[in-house]
Amino acid sequence: MTGELSPIDKAKFVAAKRAADFVEDGMRVGLGTGSTAAWLVRCLGEMVRDEGLKIRGVPTSTRTAELAREVGINVISLDEAKWLDLTIDGADEFDGDLNLIKGGGGALLQEKIVATASDQMIVIADIGKEVETLGAFPLPVEVIPFGWQTTQALVEETLISMDVLGRTATLRMNGQTPFITDEGNYILDLHLNRIGNPRQLAMVLNQMPGVVENGLFMDICDIVVVGYGDGRVELRDINQGTIEHDRLDFLESDNLFTDLAD
Repeated sequence: MTGELSPIDKAKFVAAKRAADFVEDGMRVGLGTGSTAAWLVRCLGEMVRDEGLKIRGVPTSTRTAELAREVGINVISLDEAKWLDLTIDGADEFDGDLNLIKGGGGALLQEKIVATASDQMIVIADIGKEVETLGAFPLPVEVIPFGWQTTQALVEETLISMDVLGRTATLRMNGQTPFITDEGNYILDLHLNRIGNPRQLAMVLNQMPGVVENGLFMDICDIVVVGYGDGRVELRDINQGTIEHDRLDFLESDNLFTDLAD
């Protein structure tokens, strides 16, 4: 299987495989959304099937919930879990302080709620997601459909006073119609190129009427597991100030990942 993967998919796989080692029997685990998080869900599914791992998973989207059930993970709601031991999720960008941009998959609201309801958040990413300054990836902002154009105009006007290079907000589309989140909202993608003060921007955006949540995850991530296409893995712990290196060998096998190579 892994021999047929592209280097970027190999990097995602090894990051997810290494992060799965943090999951212990009996844990309540937040399950992220996106291509890298899907590898993690599959890894945990293998552990459930082959090692008898017993966990309860809280998914951050309907598609993650469907995948988790498919691979045999016991899925519960956040209300049932109350609090989580751990959340593992991907990111669209991360910087040296482990601040993130998330929401490329459209699940930023549930992802942020689940991550902040956890004792620990681990981000899994390929090395291409690391940036010196956040902002190259468009920043998702979830807004309610009512008056969304007015909200868009307000956001663009507010960006004039922010430390950013770009100030364009576009409505995310799904073909010919607006993309709809699991909560029935729209997403505005802010093309900022560079965010000089992400903490200030996150606070200002969330004060606007019509804005539900933004994709800046500040002071939420504890550990990032960075994968490389050659099997190397790097673990960066922001709380301990440590960096560890590891390597995972690829094995050709018939397993749960065969449909994730595309």
